[in-house]
Amino acid sequence: MASPRIIKKYPNRRLYDTETSTYITLAEVKDLVLQYKEFQVQDAKTGDDLTRAILLQIILEEESGGVPMFSTDMLANIIRYYGHSMQGLMGSYLERSIHAFHEAQKRFQEQAQVLIPKVPADAIANMMSGGQQIPQVMGGYLEKGAKAVIDMQDELRNQALKLFSGFPYSAGQGEPAAEPAAEKPKRAPRAPARKTRAKKK
Repeated sequence: MASPRIIKKYPNRRLYDTETSTYITLAEVKDLVLQYKEFQVQDAKTGDDLTRAILLQIILEEESGGVPMFSTDMLANIIRYYGHSMQGLMGSYLERSIHAFHEAQKRFQEQAQVLIPKVPADAIANMMSGGQQIPQVMGGYLEKGAKAVIDMQDELRNQALKLFSGFPYSAGQGEPAAEPAAEKPKRAPRAPARKTRAKKK
């Protein structure tokens, strides 16, 4: 397997492509992503991997201008899962959802080229990847996926509360369940009244 293309990031925020020996812009790094080029961004001094930070910076620029993919509600929900016990589940769920969406897009593109052979392949590719509707469709798809995880979390919590409803600390919020009212002590049954015999005159 070929080693990834190394891009050095300097303190002045400039990016240096070691393969072409030239400085490149963030837009050119985005082009590498669109071309499925394997690359790694490294700190020029420490050698730390900065690839995720650069990709997040590209996403931030895309969300700030053009057609945003994520709604405010979805971004808020994603933030709420940082540090949450289900953070890993949310991340893997969204990753699988994006992969499934991407594969469906590729299959649609291949089928379109077979069904409509007269349309140039690059025109179909532009329609699928560059159209303004695609980010909105992807955003809606991921938002539904995130909501499904949240609904699943709520269902799990409800099931857990039902499961442990017999324990004294199942009322939720760390408060003990209300104790049952104390039963009143039962009175001892009264002794039957003695029959008094009538005195003989």
